[in-house]
Amino acid sequence: MPETISLIVLIGVISLFIVMFFSFVPVGLWISSLAANVKVSIFNLIGMRLRRVIPSRIVLPLIKSTKAGLNLNVNQLEAHYLAGGNVDGVVNALIASERAGIELQFEKAAAIDLAGRDVFDAVKMSVNPKVIETTNVSAVAKDGIELLVKARVTVRANLERLVGGAGEATILARIGEGIVTTVGSAASHKEVLENPDDISKRVLSKGLDSGTAFEILSIDVADIDVGRNIGAQLQTLQAEADKNIAQAKAEERRAMAVAKEQEMRAYVVEAEAEVPKAMAYALREGKLGVMDYYDMQNIKADTKMREKISETSRKPITDNDTKGNR
Repeated sequence: MPETISLIVLIGVISLFIVMFFSFVPVGLWISSLAANVKVSIFNLIGMRLRRVIPSRIVLPLIKSTKAGLNLNVNQLEAHYLAGGNVDGVVNALIASERAGIELQFEKAAAIDLAGRDVFDAVKMSVNPKVIETTNVSAVAKDGIELLVKARVTVRANLERLVGGAGEATILARIGEGIVTTVGSAASHKEVLENPDDISKRVLSKGLDSGTAFEILSIDVADIDVGRNIGAQLQTLQAEADKNIAQAKAEERRAMAVAKEQEMRAYVVEAEAEVPKAMAYALREGKLGVMDYYDMQNIKADTKMREKISETSRKPITDNDTKGNR
């Protein structure tokens, strides 16, 4: 009985060891690598497990690259994986570039991938150029007419400048700048409408792809629309501003005239206030007699009476006045 128990325990231990061995060591991948004539030892697979590397992420791309005729090894792929790269994407890019006759080294592809760019898409863009369409670019010719230009830019990825090169946003910004410059230098908007290819030629000749990750193959004007008359609007705004300035100056002159008038009236009131003082002084000094004073008062009263009579004579006759007379 004890011998039977010992045998069962031994079988259980062996079974557990076998299960742990096959779960830790990817024997299936090792057999696949042998079948594909890829030299990957069991110890390499165990080392990947110890380094927390998923063996399938290394072995399968290595099998793919070997079948494609690429000379890659386990250490290169594992180092790129540990650096946080996409091993399968890099291998796909190398295979695509080799088939397309594009020279691309593993180190360059790994650098592009680690820089955050999709190296496989970059290779596909090198083989099949991409078309980028700009939004409506507003530009004004010298005659003041606005033109809305839309262009299509055909670009190809430049693998040599893909690391550190500017992206599509820079290309679009430079294209927009070139369109504004070209249209702005035209004497009339009609010239641009008659020869839209001048925009493509001038913009393309400026070398706008320098310092970018792309190579501009062509720039084609897709659409040109006539927009607003900017010159007329500016002239209208200028005339309105000039009118407001003239009104402000006229109001300033009117206010100064009113102030001057009030000032002169103050002088008159001040002078009239001095008259009684002068008359009192003349009476005291005997330079003005009492009869002279009364004669002057009579003249003033007569003047006021004449003014009243004059106002009454100028007053229009109303219906009430007519009824009162009746």
